[in-house]
Amino acid sequence: MEEQQSSVMSVKDWVITLLISIIPFVGFVMLFVWGFGSGTNPNKANWAKAALVMFLIMIVLYFIFGAAFMGLFMAGMGGGY
Repeated sequence: MEEQQSSVMSVKDWVITLLISIIPFVGFVMLFVWGFGSGTNPNKANWAKAALVMFLIMIVLYFIFGAAFMGLFMAGMGGGY
């Protein structure tokens, strides 16, 4: 299997990529475009996939801790009666 040679992304390319990725909704859509689209630099594609995985992990943790906090809050509210 032959490895694909790709150019190294410059600092300017990374700054532009990061600036685009922090724009609400647009950045989220662009992560999918960069991660799974064709013609994207493999470095940027791997970064976008990793960012999506981290986003998914954060959403799961948010719901776990949110449910635990809500359970504790509800238990505390009902304990005084």
